Amino acid sequence: MGWLDALLGRSKPVRPNLDALFALPSALVTLEAATGLKATGTGSVAFRAAEGGAFAAAERDAKALLGDRVEESDDGYGYTWLLVRRAPEAVGDLVTELHAVNSTLEGAGFGPSLLCSIVSLAGADGRRLSLVYLYKRGTFYPFAPLTGQRRDNALELQARGALADELPLEPDLSRWFPVWGAPGL
Repeated sequence: MGWLDALLGRSKPVRPNLDALFALPSALVTLEAATGLKATGTGSVAFRAAEGGAFAAAERDAKALLGDRVEESDDGYGYTWLLVRRAPEAVGDLVTELHAVNSTLEGAGFGPSLLCSIVSLAGADGRRLSLVYLYKRGTFYPFAPLTGQRRDNALELQARGALADELPLEPDLSRWFPVWGAPGL
């Protein structure tokens, strides 16, 4: 950052660190101990599709990595979601596949199109929680949906406390955006 940027109060954007995704398997063990929630074996990647053959080829390559375990859907906000299903005990494989999708799109020059990656958990009592990785911020946050587009804020804060030493968490709670209707929640 130059002196003019400092004078004008500008800062460099945070660089995403996709390797942070590999901390998820151990973080999920910690989260299970703290909340009783277990990984469901589902995870997804959201991105805004770009026009052109280069993006189509990158998206095709990303989907080819996942084979028949991937489901594609679009939401009402212009994002494409790739949902991956694995056995709940194969969280490491799930994370590797989510990382591969993100890396494929990033490596093809479409990193700015990436929005987030999600890994979902559920409890026997019906509680649900997802860990959301914000690509542009390089941080995670918990999202606990309830019926009627409400959130379980207490569970989100409990998860934040349990994961404080495990993952780079988003410190600005106003950036803990709800991902209503995301596949795999």
